[in-house]
Amino acid sequence: MLSRLKVLTSQPKLALGALLTLLLAATAVVGSGADFNATSANPSNTFASGTLTIANSRQGLAVLSASNLRPGEAAQTGDVDIENTGSLSGTFTLSKGTVVNSDTGNPLADKLNLVVVDCGTFSGSTPPTCGDGDDSTKYTGTIAGMTTSALGSYAAAAKHRYRFSVALDGTAGNAYQGDTSTVAFDFNAA
Repeated sequence: MLSRLKVLTSQPKLALGALLTLLLAATAVVGSGADFNATSANPSNTFASGTLTIANSRQGLAVLSASNLRPGEAAQTGDVDIENTGSLSGTFTLSKGTVVNSDTGNPLADKLNLVVVDCGTFSGSTPPTCGDGDDSTKYTGTIAGMTTSALGSYAAAAKHRYRFSVALDGTAGNAYQGDTSTVAFDFNAA
């Protein structure tokens, strides 16, 4: 080995060539670890939230205004159509808003018997028939006692007709004569 070292030191070009050869061999060994690569992209993914909105055929108006009620007589009725105009299904409810009685000592709302029925869903633009035997009662009781009534789940574009019936209870005596009661009915969806 000593004799080779003498040869390399006595001939610098040969030494430089040997060093260059060793360097190229080392680079080839390190750089030869070839890997395969692949890429696949899905650009422009778009996201949007849905909507849940209600159309009320009597928006801003009373469903019914019952007058000249007499204890124990037939109920007066009013209809309203409620539609899910959003893109999402929703769970619908009906609740009573603030009640205002003209006589707070004998609140008329305590004697007003309310029945709310779901007459069914529209078929296209054809409304369901109320009172045909397939109605679903959603609330029965006094106006004063009403809280929140579940109406069910509406798919997007589902439209129901509701009938409200109000009668003055047969036990309402003279203390209720000439009294008035007003209430807001609120349809909600979640």
